[in-house]
Amino acid sequence: MKFWTRKTRPVPPLLKRSTRALIKEARRTASFSFWDFLHGYIYGRWPYLYIGLGVGEHPAIKLWARIRPVLERVLPGASSAQSTSSRSVADGYHGKVITTESAKQLLSIREPVELRNLEKIIPYPVARDILLIDPDHLVVLECPCRSARENPCSPLDVCLIVGEPFASFVAEHHPERSRWIDIDEGMQILDGEARRGHVHHAFFKDAMLGRFYAICNCCSCCCGAMQSVRNGTPMLASSGYASVLDTDLCSACGLCEDTCPFSAIVFEGDYPEILFEACTGCGVCVRHCPEGALNLVLDSRKGVPLEMETLLNSGGHLS
Repeated sequence: MKFWTRKTRPVPPLLKRSTRALIKEARRTASFSFWDFLHGYIYGRWPYLYIGLGVGEHPAIKLWARIRPVLERVLPGASSAQSTSSRSVADGYHGKVITTESAKQLLSIREPVELRNLEKIIPYPVARDILLIDPDHLVVLECPCRSARENPCSPLDVCLIVGEPFASFVAEHHPERSRWIDIDEGMQILDGEARRGHVHHAFFKDAMLGRFYAICNCCSCCCGAMQSVRNGTPMLASSGYASVLDTDLCSACGLCEDTCPFSAIVFEGDYPEILFEACTGCGVCVRHCPEGALNLVLDSRKGVPLEMETLLNSGGHLS
């Protein structure tokens, strides 16, 4: 039973306004329990601790390894807020690789949007809805993954929190590490990260009301999700595209191999070989090829792209 039924006492006014808004939205979210809310609150309130523990870089990692099994035994329902042996962390916390153009489409939405049943696009059991409330409310946050590293990539302020109640929650609870931005600055951040060879991911999380909440701009050396993929946990879904090579244009300079963030390009002969299974269709190699020898092509084996214009024109609807 939810803890936020109509019979629940009013939320104490001492809570921050954004926390009250998050609780109000959680009450309207079907099958969202107290433990889901607690998990989401901890994640949003202390993301640097949460992510630092997740990537194994926080000083308290050894203590957490001892405490976590105890908490999962003692607290009823707590284990559902984290991964268990029968459920991969990727089931409820994952990203969708998106091209720069797709990322810009997400930031260009000006009206509320409700998109559900996205199994073909977001191939995970949970956390796959796009429900944008005040989508023009944007906050940029210092990346928790980069901040957890001893020698992080720069700049740090590259995580885009999109819409409510998430943007206000982050801005109010992390005033020293976040700021409100307009869409134009969001576009500039996307372009800057693309030039640096970083990957755009649309992130979804079960404890964040089971929906899309952020565009992360990720480098392979710092990103926890990309680290998980390398370790065998499939936290990232392909963009729906695959990179293809035109050997007539290729000069075999090797830049594509150097810039691919997923190590999906290798030299086996005179020309680079694209490893199909490893390629996520992020487009980094395409952007950085000086000869224009690489292109992204739609490939059904890679899933369906997360492209808002197409979705809204083919069955999605504005709420």
